[in-house]
Amino acid sequence: MTADQLKALIAAGLPCGHLEVEGDGRHWYATLVSAEFEGKRAIQRHQRVYATLGDRMKTDEVHALSIKAFTPAEWAALNA
Repeated sequence: MTADQLKALIAAGLPCGHLEVEGDGRHWYATLVSAEFEGKRAIQRHQRVYATLGDRMKTDEVHALSIKAFTPAEWAALNA
């Protein structure tokens, strides 16, 4: 799996205003901004991202994924 492939999988299942994916092929780091995160706790946001990957997390195709998930308002405040 490449960063571009992982990014495409997430983007196909979750509308993101901003999406960055980096990693070494086993350990991944994703920063996402989505309106779908509004009103959701961190664990719910992570579960939403994991849902876009389906069985890829269970089969070790994606071994580890660190997620930073923001709403558009949180992202704007962070980058102000």
